[in-house]
Amino acid sequence: MLKRLTVIAIALALGIAGCGGSDDGGSDADAGGSAAAPIEVGPGDPANGEAIFSSTCVACHGERGVGIAGLGKPMPGSEFITGLSDGELIAFLKEGRGPSHPDNTTGVDMPAKGGNPSLDDQDLADVVAYMRTLG
Repeated sequence: MLKRLTVIAIALALGIAGCGGSDDGGSDADAGGSAAAPIEVGPGDPANGEAIFSSTCVACHGERGVGIAGLGKPMPGSEFITGLSDGELIAFLKEGRGPSHPDNTTGVDMPAKGGNPSLDDQDLADVVAYMRTLG
């Protein structure tokens, strides 16, 4: 039981840290732009994507991606999500989008990989596969 609580606490801390600002010194103009080349990987696994989402993305985007006011936008029915290919969404997740980027409509940092640098391209493909199940 203690081990499970520790894992949950670590996952929550990573998720909250992922919603914060970025001190990487990178240019917001380059982060999450529409010019990012699509990433090509194998088909995504929505079950693994849900597990990753639940430990990384849920802190800002809420359970089942319904969004959290002032943090992350809702995903179900999102024109942004439906308007991009899987490869384009993977590229977006890989790069993120800074708060001053012209396409950022929230003014909140969307950190690269949701703030979880351990995610690889296949993990991101799995998250995209899960996102597609949200509607």
